[in-house]
Parts: sequence; C-alpha cells; structure tokens
Amino acid sequence: MKNQKKLRVALAQYNFTVGDLNGNRELVLRGINKAKTSGCDLVIFPELCLTGYPPEDLLLSRQFVKDQLTALQNIQEQVNETACILGFVDLKEGNIYNAAAVLYSGSLKGVYHKIQLPNYSVFDEERYFEAGNEPLVLTINGVRIGISICEDIWIKDSVPEAEVFCGGAEVLVNISASPYYIGKFQERFELIKTQAKRNRAFVMYNNLFGGQDELVFDGQSLIVNEHGELLASGWAFAEDFLICDIDVNEIRALRDSDNQFISDSKGFNNPFKSIKQVQIQHTLSAKTDPFPKPVKRPQFNEADEVYNALLLGLRDYVRKNGFQQVVFGLSGGIDSALVAAIASDALGSKNVHCITMPTRYSSSGSVDDSVLLANNLGIDLLKLPIENIFQSYLSLLEPVFKDLPFGLAEENLQARIRGTLVMALSNKYNWMALATGNKSEVSVGYCTIYGDMVGGFAPLKDVSKMWVYRLSRRRNERAGYDLIPQSIIDKIPSAELRPDQKDEDSLPPYHILDIILELYVEDNKSINEIKAEGIDRQMIKDVIRLVDNSEFKRRQAAPGIKITPRAFGKDRRMPVTNRYRMK
Repeated sequence: MKNQKKLRVALAQYNFTVGDLNGNRELVLRGINKAKTSGCDLVIFPELCLTGYPPEDLLLSRQFVKDQLTALQNIQEQVNETACILGFVDLKEGNIYNAAAVLYSGSLKGVYHKIQLPNYSVFDEERYFEAGNEPLVLTINGVRIGISICEDIWIKDSVPEAEVFCGGAEVLVNISASPYYIGKFQERFELIKTQAKRNRAFVMYNNLFGGQDELVFDGQSLIVNEHGELLASGWAFAEDFLICDIDVNEIRALRDSDNQFISDSKGFNNPFKSIKQVQIQHTLSAKTDPFPKPVKRPQFNEADEVYNALLLGLRDYVRKNGFQQVVFGLSGGIDSALVAAIASDALGSKNVHCITMPTRYSSSGSVDDSVLLANNLGIDLLKLPIENIFQSYLSLLEPVFKDLPFGLAEENLQARIRGTLVMALSNKYNWMALATGNKSEVSVGYCTIYGDMVGGFAPLKDVSKMWVYRLSRRRNERAGYDLIPQSIIDKIPSAELRPDQKDEDSLPPYHILDIILELYVEDNKSINEIKAEGIDRQMIKDVIRLVDNSEFKRRQAAPGIKITPRAFGKDRRMPVTNRYRMK
C-alpha cells in the first residue's frame, strides 16, 4: 500500500553540552516526547549528542564512556512507538566508536559505527575512535533509511552510495557536528544537493548547534529531496525542530526510469563486505492528515551570520562555564567597542562591565568615546585611571632602567597594569574577563602578553581588523543610529602607549595587512604567491617574520571563536621553537 511508504520524520536541532550527560539525556527525551506528540515515526538527533561534541580527552576515561552508556540505557527504556536515532560513543572489545544508536520500543535495535573519521583541521577523531566497516540500512514499515555520521557523507563512493546502491536506501540520514566558518552553509548545501541528486534519495542532515570552546555549531539542518531541491532548513545559531512527511513512492519510480542512476548503481564498486539491516514495524506511518510543509528558514547575510556566530560562541562559553557576567577594558578603540556590543547583545547589558583606564598617553576623546558607547549600550563603565600606578612602576624601575630610552618595556607596563585590574575585578566579582584583540593583531604579535591578552575568552581572536570595521558598521545599520559612535569607527587605530602613536608606525595599513595574513595564515601561500597580488616583497617578509615570531604569544592566548576556515589554535598548530623562515 502507498501509505506504507510514507514516514513522518523529525530533526531535533538542539544545543548539547560536552560532558553534561544528564542535561543531554533530558534534551533527547524532550525531543522524543515532542516527536511523539507530533505523530512522528522517527526522530533524529545530532552526532555524539549524548556526550556533546567534541568530547576530546574525556574519551580517554572509560568511566565517562560507561556513564554515557548508562544514560543511553535510560533513554532506551523510555522510547516507545517513535523510533529514535542518536549519536553516542559505543564501547566494543576495548575499542570506542563514534556511533549512532537506533532505539525503538524499549530496545536497542541497531548500532552504526562511523566509517570515515576526519583527522584534519579541528578534527582529531583518529586519536580516539576505531573506524567502522559496515554501513547500516534501517527499514521502517517498508521505507529504507541509510544512516551515516558527518564525514561519511562528504566522501564520494563511500557510505551513502553503498547504502543506496547495495542496500536499497531511499532516505539518507546524516547526523552531524559540523562547525561553522564563513560560507559553510552553502558548502554543505551543495554537498547534500549533490548526494541527493546522485543517489536519487531524500537526504535529512541534522547538524548540532551551540558553542563549544573555540567552535560554534550553527545548526542550519537540511532536508533535500531526490531532485536536490531544498525542502527545509533549520534556524542558524538557534534551536529548531524540523518535521517532514516523506513519501518514497516517487523515488522508486524515478530510479526505475533514470538511466544515470541505473548505470551508477551497476558500476558501483562496493568497498564493504556487508551492509547491516535493521527492521522496525509499527503502525504510526498511516497519516490521515499531512503535516504542514516544513519551513525554509531565512538565511542571514554574511555580516549578520558572522555576528550571530560571535554572539552564540560568547554566550555559550560564558554560560556553559558557570559565569553570568563579563569584564574587560574599554579603550575607546573599535575592537573593545565591538566586543562591548557583542557582549551586550549576547548576555544582556546588565551583565557587561567595562573599565576605562587612562594614562598620560590616553586622548580625552578615547575616554569620552568610551562613556558615550557605554551609555548607548546601557552597560556598566568603571573609571580607574592608572597614571599614578604607572608612575610608581617607573620610579621603582628607574635605578634599574638607568638612562635607557623610553621603549617597549614602558609601553607594555601600561597594558599589564590594565590587565591586572581587569583580573582583580574578575576575581572579586566572578566576572569572566574578556580579551578584546583581533586576529590581525594576534597574528603579528601586536598585543601584550600578560597585558591586553589576559582573559578567559577572546571573542575577536579569529576576526580580522577589516572585519571588525565591517561588523561595527553593520551593527550600527541594524540599530538605525551610531550605536558604536562614528568617532570610534573613524579614529586612527592606536594603542596610545606613547606620544602620537599609530598602529601604522609598526604595521602595514590594515587593509593590506589583512590580505597578507589571509594568504599566509589561512591559505599557506608562499612569499612569491603573495607578491603576485601586487604587494611589496619586503613588506610581506616583515609581516611573515612577525607572525612566525609571535607563536609563543598565541600559545598562551585565551581561546576564541572560529569564524574562518583556518583559525589559530585547533586549526593552525605551529611549533614555538622553530628556525625555519620562508625566503
């Protein structure tokens, strides 16, 4: 019967937390209950949702792995007539696997082990997991569903094709924890569309959302039909629950008449010895009324997308680590101004505390701009002038410094005094300290270790200077007025640590610097390749030297939110002790 080839499926795009086994279990149970009340046959959760992603070296603790298996058992006992697919860590014969459990009617019906383990960029899955070797096809009332996990669907002629061409799957389910960077949604959509068209299958792609240390998971789950058409997409950077009615009768008819599909199927060289088959029979699939069409959530423009990624990354890092409020220095410059706006939007104005800490080198405009910005945002601004402290340091060090000229030591003293005061307030009031430096500065070491680099988190760590300007202007556009004062945006960048100081005294103009940094840091280009962009060779060499010599600072820097394809930290890992220099 035709109705036997229909399913109602839900994608639960939830914010899971690494290590919060009880909280993650309750989220899964909430999703199962919601799916049940919506008449769903199947509800799907993201990759490793039970442990949170990435669990990293928690996986080296067998007690942690066993505890999450206990949580899985508890969920299993409460699953009734709605089947469930969820990500967990399986333990077999002393090895652990990134796995998907199929639960139904109080039983564990099947387990799929992830076959393609990513071990590049921010991923270290081969450090922990054994790779699976057997695809799995779940059949619910005649509808065949191929199950895969994240990387499995990115590899051509691998798991999805085996499940379709050899296992007869008409629906491909991929549970994922795919971290965000600029342009990632379109990249994923093109991949999913290609897989759907090639395999003539529905693809249901459920992605994690939430912040975890440096990573932000943007959600934006996808449902694509056999023609590669987008049927539904989940919210970006927010919880969502997508429900879709699937009818595979058209897929079967299409496959029977599609010469390309028939040719691909006959020519497919199955790399796997077998395909695991799991059967579930129940009575919920005969729906009397179709569920309303699933929604295609609106997509953000690029600047709003990045801004929302920063909001989510900051909010989750602060809250998931047990803090409610933040503190940082407000210099009157654009970087700390943008951090103030992001923190206010992410946490609420009442939870943001800023400090202006002028010395003899601080312009009156910087202090006035800080006051105006704080008033616009409705945030707390403390005024703690540090001139007397700075002078005390200079007096104390005068016999040691002798007649040496004023230089970097005296400049950095000011930054370190400010860092000390920020940390004092952090300790006293349990406010998380934020570092406000951007990626351009961190790249070339234009920052003071133990000074302006202090803090528990650095929201702009992967945000270049030109992006700081772009985000600030866009925030003002959305506000409809100069929320971030125009005087801050127009101000010539300066650390204000010596008379008449400008950033361009030490660095190329930021619009050129950022090009060099993108090509060298993110794209691994050589000097000659960068020079082909029309940039002076000596300038390129000077910037690269600064980047290479500053690795020791970055190694000690606070974590920050990844928004580019290659961020410092998990992405780019360079030795501190390193004599290689590009020529």
